[in-house]
Amino acid sequence: MTDLLYAVEVMINGLMAGVLYALVALGFVLIFKASGIFNYAQGVLALFAALTLVGLQEGQVPFAHLINAAFGTDLHYFGWQLPAVVAIVLTIGVMVLLAIAIERLILKHLVNQAPIILFMATIGLAYFLEGFGDIMWGADIKTLDVGLPQGGSAWLEQATAGWGGENFYGFFIDRLDIVATLVAAVLVISLTLFSQYSKQGRALRAVADDHQAALSVGISLRFIWVLVWSIAGIVALVAGIMWGAKSGVQFSLSLIALKALPVLMLGGFTSIPGAIVGGLIIGVGEKLFEFTVGPMIGGATENWFAYVLALVFLVFRPQGLFGERIIERV
Repeated sequence: MTDLLYAVEVMINGLMAGVLYALVALGFVLIFKASGIFNYAQGVLALFAALTLVGLQEGQVPFAHLINAAFGTDLHYFGWQLPAVVAIVLTIGVMVLLAIAIERLILKHLVNQAPIILFMATIGLAYFLEGFGDIMWGADIKTLDVGLPQGGSAWLEQATAGWGGENFYGFFIDRLDIVATLVAAVLVISLTLFSQYSKQGRALRAVADDHQAALSVGISLRFIWVLVWSIAGIVALVAGIMWGAKSGVQFSLSLIALKALPVLMLGGFTSIPGAIVGGLIIGVGEKLFEFTVGPMIGGATENWFAYVLALVFLVFRPQGLFGERIIERV
C-alpha cells in the first residue's frame, strides 16, 4: 500500500512538472501556428523576460556594466524597488516592444522565405537576446520573488499522513507547482478561446495556412506577427516566472526549451491543448520511469526518457497526438 501511495505522489509531481514544460511549449505552438516555423528563441525569451522582471523589480540600472566601463562611474541601482505587480506589467510592455522590434527588424524582411530561413533567423535571434540580456542585466544568478508560495503544502501532507501506515508521511506537493498548474489552465483556456472565436485568432489561422492568401483578403501579416510574438513573449514571461522562482534566474534557464521539444513532438506543433497533454505525458512518464525503472539501471533516466519517448512517436505518429497531418501535393 505504501509503495502505491508513493507512486501516486510521483504521478502528481510529474503532472505538476509537465505543466511547467507545457508552459514553454505553448510559446512554440503559437509561433508555429502563425508562421509555420519553429521558434528556437522561445527558451531565451523566457530567460530575457525573467531577467527583465528581476531587473525592474530591484531597480537595477540597465547596461550598468557598459555605462561604468565607458564613463568610469559606479552605477548599479536606482535606489528603489517596484512592487511585483508593477514590475510584471512593465515587463509585459517590454516584451510587446520586443515583439514589435523583432517584426520590424527581422520578420518583415523574410516574408514568403523558406521555413529554414526563418528558422535560422530565430537561432540568430536566440543568441543575440542571450548576449543582449547579459549586457543589459548582468550574468549573475538572480533570485526571483513575486510572492509565489514556496515549499510543500503542509495541509496536504498532514491530511494524507498515515494513509499507508506509519511509514507514510503524506504527499509532498510543491505549492509553486500547484499555482503553475492553475495559471497554465487559465492560459490554455484563454488562448484556445482566442484562437477559435476571436477575429484575430481566425486571422492567425489564415496566416498560418497561406501568407499570400491572407494578404489578398486584407489581413495584415505584420500585425499578426507582432500580436503572436507578443503573446508568445507573455507566455515566456509566465514560464520564466515559474522556473525562475523555482530554481533562480540564470542563463541555463534558456535550456528549458530543449525539454519542450519532446512535448511538441507528442502533442503536435499546431495544437494548444496538445502542448498541455504532451507536457503532462512527459512529466508523468519521466517521473514514473525514474521511480520504477531508474533504480534498476543506475538512475538519471529523467535526462533522456522524454527524448526516447519522442523518438518513438516520431516513428509511428510524426504529427503527434493532436497535430495536423501534413499532405503536400506534388
